[in-house]
Amino acid sequence: MEIGRNKFVSLTYQLRLNGAEGEMIEETTKDSPLEFLFGAGRMIEMFEQKLESMKAGDSFNFDLKADEAYGQVNNDAIVELPKNIFEVNGAIDEEMLTVGNSIPMQDAQGNRLNGIVLELTDDTVKMDFNHPLAGEDLHFSGAVLAVREATEEELVEAAGCGTDGCDTGGCGSGCSC
Repeated sequence: MEIGRNKFVSLTYQLRLNGAEGEMIEETTKDSPLEFLFGAGRMIEMFEQKLESMKAGDSFNFDLKADEAYGQVNNDAIVELPKNIFEVNGAIDEEMLTVGNSIPMQDAQGNRLNGIVLELTDDTVKMDFNHPLAGEDLHFSGAVLAVREATEEELVEAAGCGTDGCDTGGCGSGCSC
């Protein structure tokens, strides 16, 4: 069976920065593979395009330029926020506000996003809301372990909308519920 829309895919991969000899930043194994519903919009679009039509047992080895992956760094996504918005019950958790920490937040429309603390002053917190891999060229190598028809449950879960309206796995990924 070939990888295509609404197929459930299981694969292993190594992710490296800037080519096949670059720094390895992520790896999956046969014991803990990446599993996903192909075409559900949860993977990098070009990543899926490179895998389309592959079968179990096929190997892959490809590069994605930054523009094909998470895009270039957007300077508008680096913002200074008033420190007082991080208060909970009148106090700021100073341990949370540490340079390098990733803090889950919401924008004015209720969308979830993560920001990395870049800099602190007495009154402000400078945060970067770019994806951590923005501006990076990526190299993937690995193998397709299995391809099968998705179950009805997997199709519903991938859509991000369960019987109660929204499940916790879907709405951060562009779900319209």
